[in-house]
Amino acid sequence: MKCPFCAASDTSVLESRVADDGQSLRRRRECANCQKRFTTFERVEGPTIFVIKRDGSRQPFDRDKIVHGVTRSFDKRPVSIDQVNHLADEVEREVRRREVSEMSSKVIGKMVLKRLKNIDKVAWLRFASVYLELSDVTEFEKLLEKVAV
Repeated sequence: MKCPFCAASDTSVLESRVADDGQSLRRRRECANCQKRFTTFERVEGPTIFVIKRDGSRQPFDRDKIVHGVTRSFDKRPVSIDQVNHLADEVEREVRRREVSEMSSKVIGKMVLKRLKNIDKVAWLRFASVYLELSDVTEFEKLLEKVAV
């Protein structure tokens, strides 16, 4: 493991423990070169799942894309990064539980929307407006009616 500060490869593990999500290991490390400390996380990597995009292209499933998209929808909202990571972890677990080699981005988007609605309705609305590619005000009004319910 290279040090993120000086790029030295001589680091040692000071402490290891199961992370809060129970699905990964948290390791506290120290660089032998610069003596700075940093944290790494290890998570089990299952078989590669490909996401079928709207245009028909395929990309490997990437949990970080979920985190990035959801984080943008939470901009200036009272939601912590821990909640975003928890949501991404839940979606990744559900995707992997299905034991398929390919999955539509639409299905993954619906998984995200389902969880977002329970966390923050404004963030849900923001994510849904991009995910559903709303093109006019009437579509947006219909979406607002769903939130009000």
